[in-house]
Amino acid sequence: MKFIIGRDQILAPLQQIVSVIEKRQTMPILSNVLLQASDDQLVMTGTDTEIQIVSKINIESILKSGEITVPARKFLDICRLLPPAAEVSFELQDDKVKLVSGRSRFSLSTLPAEHYPEFNESNYEYDFVLNAGKLKKALEKTVFCMANQDVRYYLNGLLLHVSNSRLKLVASDGHRLSIYEDDIGQATGCESRIILPRKAVQELSRLLDDPEAELNIQFSNNHIKLYYKDVVFSSKLIDAKFPDFSKVFNQSFMSPLLIQKQLLREALTRVAILSNEKYKGVTFDIAGDSLKLSTHNPEHDEAEEELVIDYQGEPLTISFNSQYMLDAVTNLDSEMAVLTIASNASSCFVEEPEQALFKFIVMPMRM
Repeated sequence: MKFIIGRDQILAPLQQIVSVIEKRQTMPILSNVLLQASDDQLVMTGTDTEIQIVSKINIESILKSGEITVPARKFLDICRLLPPAAEVSFELQDDKVKLVSGRSRFSLSTLPAEHYPEFNESNYEYDFVLNAGKLKKALEKTVFCMANQDVRYYLNGLLLHVSNSRLKLVASDGHRLSIYEDDIGQATGCESRIILPRKAVQELSRLLDDPEAELNIQFSNNHIKLYYKDVVFSSKLIDAKFPDFSKVFNQSFMSPLLIQKQLLREALTRVAILSNEKYKGVTFDIAGDSLKLSTHNPEHDEAEEELVIDYQGEPLTISFNSQYMLDAVTNLDSEMAVLTIASNASSCFVEEPEQALFKFIVMPMRM
């Protein structure tokens, strides 16, 4: 196996693959990247058995075909630290790989390619095309609400609901919820709900760097596969049912509260400095055209700030986790924020004044 490749050509695909590979592995070969060179193409594969990324690079200088696995992070670090526009000569000699670039020489240990684990995939029932920028935005507006290591494992992921030409993404950690809904741009003829694992969502969000590119998505009940430029991304799915969140919409609400996003964000950040470090609670006192934010902590420190708002409803006092409210407000694209609290004070909708594609729901807390 022997080929010559430009450092700049291999670096980005190698970074994408290494991000999937776990640092601590039960099987040593999972720390390696699989390299397959043949027919003017280098195919690189990385997996943690739950997620797999396959990247294809067209190169003319394949002097000898073959396949081998090399330590992924070491290979990446070597390529990363070489000067830009450098050329790398890659040659397999016995059970070592010799890397030569200019005056630099490296020798890497290898493991046989035939021992590399196969990523078992099912037959894909659904198939549709989506703009990559659309999915990237949908992920950005929902990913921060996913749970992390929750015992309700279905919350450690993201619901992807395809209903013919509509796409809906939902994430929740049980205390807050984000919903993004958009048009796919074509009739898919499919009606399905799947849950993507947390790591797959994060890697996918990192991978989609071209908003103009097209994305071919295939999925079944157990797996999802996405074709993006020269990359094939596959992941297992969470086998569970996402909780029914539709009830939160079917209730009566108080008058909406309109406020400048930036003012609310800055005031919340300041007041939260003196909140209880564990609970991060901030109290909202809403009356007329005034919103008073206040907080205190066990050390008897207190903070208070008053803001001008547009509100026609009844006076109200309610408390929220300041970080949850900040995350929701920060993720709005508009200059104004609309807060709508349920009549029974069980939830607060945070959205934009115009009909936006997304909305956030934050549950109140007892102070």
